[in-house]
Amino acid sequence: MSHVVDYYSFFVEKEWTRLDREPLEFLINWHYMKQHLPGSGTVLDIGAGPGKYSLQLAKAGYRITLADLTPKLVDLARQKATEFGLLHQFQGFHVADARDLSHFPDEAFDASLMLGPMYHLQKEQDRAAAAKELHRVTQKDGIVFVAFRSRSNHIMSAFMAPENWKPHHQIDAIHDFYQTGIFDHTEEGRFTGAYFYPVDEISPFMESFGFQTIQLIGSTNIGAVLTTEHWRYWQERGEAEKVIQLLIETATDPALLGMSSHLLYIGKKAESFPR
Repeated sequence: MSHVVDYYSFFVEKEWTRLDREPLEFLINWHYMKQHLPGSGTVLDIGAGPGKYSLQLAKAGYRITLADLTPKLVDLARQKATEFGLLHQFQGFHVADARDLSHFPDEAFDASLMLGPMYHLQKEQDRAAAAKELHRVTQKDGIVFVAFRSRSNHIMSAFMAPENWKPHHQIDAIHDFYQTGIFDHTEEGRFTGAYFYPVDEISPFMESFGFQTIQLIGSTNIGAVLTTEHWRYWQERGEAEKVIQLLIETATDPALLGMSSHLLYIGKKAESFPR
């Protein structure tokens, strides 16, 4: 996973501002998280990046344990928690791999977030290891929020802007990706390697590791195809907020999930998982 650490180490500040520059994903995710989070308690944010969700959870009064694979992102998250006066809500900042959370006890958290690792783990056995660890550290009946990337959305993006997604400026490469879901950018310094899921495989995957599906939402859904020009049109009409509210509503529409760049799986730890 050194390539993932290298990528995010280089783009630390850019990663901090990503959800400010592209707020739709955060707005929709947070809307649905609030509906399913316990009223209070402990939350693990594994793959937390610079801590955008952790900080929001801390503001809401949850006790947060933050972990990420990239040391520079963990350092930035601690810095931001200090700046915002929220350090007292954090129980720890850890450099950790989602596949091995052995320094956290069994059933230690009332809820757990894993909003990155599943699409950075390109090998099936690694994704399975992360799911097992997520199950282990979450309390029985605890809620989990797990991010996935949509394979169909990425194909759509490749067709619309092929030069941005090399080697997907060639149809044969797109066809191979359609079958495997594995993407590695051929231009140095661009988006790191990832795994993209068919939408209909997400819930069965999580259920196979002892989770009960509550909801699968499209974190960007139709908004994934809206350009700056499109948003400008609705802003000039004074209706951008109404667009966002409609996108929040359509996030649960099964027919639109594949359009979304990111998907949020919401589930509950329902049973023990044999190790």
